[in-house]
Amino acid sequence: MLTRLSSAAKEVVIGEGPTVLIGERINPTGKKKLAAALMEGDMDVVRREAIAQVEAGADVLDVNVGVAGLDQVKMLPVALKTVMDAVDVPISIDSNNPEALDAALKLYKGKPLINSITGEEKAMASLLPLVKEYGAAFIALTMDDEGIPTDVDRRVAIAHKIVDRAVSMGIPQEDVIIDCLVMTVATDHTAAAATQEAIRRVRAELGQNVTAGVSNVSFGLPERDVINSTFLALLIGAGVNCPIVDVAKVRPLVLATDMLLSRDEYSARYIKAYRERQKALEAQAAQQAQPT
Repeated sequence: MLTRLSSAAKEVVIGEGPTVLIGERINPTGKKKLAAALMEGDMDVVRREAIAQVEAGADVLDVNVGVAGLDQVKMLPVALKTVMDAVDVPISIDSNNPEALDAALKLYKGKPLINSITGEEKAMASLLPLVKEYGAAFIALTMDDEGIPTDVDRRVAIAHKIVDRAVSMGIPQEDVIIDCLVMTVATDHTAAAATQEAIRRVRAELGQNVTAGVSNVSFGLPERDVINSTFLALLIGAGVNCPIVDVAKVRPLVLATDMLLSRDEYSARYIKAYRERQKALEAQAAQQAQPT
């Protein structure tokens, strides 16, 4: 099953090939500088983050302007246009506000990803028609009106429900990407294992492409980067093929994981990326060595 996303100039295919990386950094949650810039209508930080993430290897960029008190209907299209003007990769438009999504989708050039739609009846009723109208793909979260289930069976059942609803509306099944939801192991030591099992079952029963917000697993624990990196490799092995990540931190790990899963013939992508990193480090060292 192939999910195709596009910008005006570039197509990205999510499927059985190499892992597609969705850059997470244009999201003000926990980022005071970005949140303040968005409130002031200053797009410089957004532009810099977009360029830096693509240079680091992001295939798709998530764009979120969810700051308390911010007019998303006004600012989401502004941020989206800023990213579209700065880079040529497809965009994940991250909002559950129907009016803001509609305003952003009107100006998008290509086929975007919408992040995200839950199994709640209100969310499906208000957001799935936008997916259909604009021919977008979307991320489906395995939670519903009863909240986030802890057991695997309910998560998988919600995935089936959202896929069935989308298909009944004429949305292609391949345009539904499932997020089985990552919860912290600090409060439930079985949480990570449950997410992996849900992913394996979604892949086996539905064949959908799968994403995940990896960093949730380590909330409340020390050395979070170690936990996140380890879990990301496990998730890719379980079936996640388009994770939402800080690309600069994890791309070498993802390339190594793909290589070890036979997704990198002759290790070509891994070696190419290594050489590029070495060249960049050498250039940086040479610049620092120059007399001031």
